Amino acid sequence: MAITDIIKYEGDNSTFVWKHPHEDFNTMTQLMVHQSQEAIFFLNGEALDLFGPGRHTLETQNIPLIKKALNMPTGGVTPFHCEVYFINKTEQMAIKWGTDSKVQFMEPTYRFPIQIGASGEMSLRAEDARKLLVKLVGTESILGQSTLVTYFRAFLMTRVKTYLAQTIKELQINIFEIDEHLNTLSDDLKAKIAVDFMDYGIALERFFVTTIVKPDGDPSYEKFKSLHFRQYADIAEAQLQQRVGIIDQQTEAQKMVIEAQGVAQKRQIEGYTYQQERGFDVAEKMAENEAVGQFANMGVGLGVMTGVGGGIGGTVGGIVNEALGNVNTPTAQPPTQGGTAFCENCGNKLNADTAFCDECGAKTSQPSKCVGCGFIFEKPGKFCPKCGTKREG
Repeated sequence: MAITDIIKYEGDNSTFVWKHPHEDFNTMTQLMVHQSQEAIFFLNGEALDLFGPGRHTLETQNIPLIKKALNMPTGGVTPFHCEVYFINKTEQMAIKWGTDSKVQFMEPTYRFPIQIGASGEMSLRAEDARKLLVKLVGTESILGQSTLVTYFRAFLMTRVKTYLAQTIKELQINIFEIDEHLNTLSDDLKAKIAVDFMDYGIALERFFVTTIVKPDGDPSYEKFKSLHFRQYADIAEAQLQQRVGIIDQQTEAQKMVIEAQGVAQKRQIEGYTYQQERGFDVAEKMAENEAVGQFANMGVGLGVMTGVGGGIGGTVGGIVNEALGNVNTPTAQPPTQGGTAFCENCGNKLNADTAFCDECGAKTSQPSKCVGCGFIFEKPGKFCPKCGTKREG
């Protein structure tokens, strides 16, 4: 018979509490505790010491050699009872849970009664070894995952079903969008039920709601489900139409910009401006008229065409003269009233011998004289047809 014993953990990692089978061991017994464990030494039914990782020497009243003599009054049974419990402090994960019945509550969005189920996983860890042994294990020799879940099932189901319905109502979670809030539900439920586990020395490290079982096939549920998705389908269609309209507007605006850029490049290549192009358009319209008298009705003076400027002005003026069929004869004079001349463009009274209207700037039809030879000009031009002197204005 050995004088001293060696006591160490011989259970598996799915066990929370394991009692060493060897009891009433001799004093000076060696206790081995792993890094992820704690050990509690019981002597005569009282939890004396809590041992952490390392090797420890246990002192008992069971003394070798004289132990047999000391046990004679009790029939060979030592009156100094001792035992060791090992507590596994690793985090044990993937412990499944699930509601044993449907959770009934009032759906917060559409206000109709509904029943759902919930399930998931959790991870637990032994936090307070003494509290766990005293309040839960007692005299049991082992406490595993399945046994622990069985112990906690009643309050776990009650708490989960109550808190789940409360959380959905408080956060106004739509039943048709509840999968988007699984993280929120998990965190909220963990915070509320962790206290109950801690009362027994168990830490609820993680708690996950992984599945919400909806009442598919229930007429009331299917009715509101159809209403919900039809509502979002209408919104999506409206948004799509709006985006298409915006794209069409952008496309039309881009087309207008491209066309304007093309016209501007054409003008630049051909060497004329927008104002000159308008002069061409007016001259073309005038040339299309059949009767000369229509120009007077339109109020368009010859000075408008000849005032376009430069070589373009001369070209436009030629087009006008050709369209009028040489109506602009040397005898043509600006309209007068009692010997006073008036602008054909704006009707302003003209001063004598003026080439341009001092009100609108239009070229006048009044005869002007050459500064070189005194020749009276009969039509607009750049040079004197008689002496070749450049004309002023």
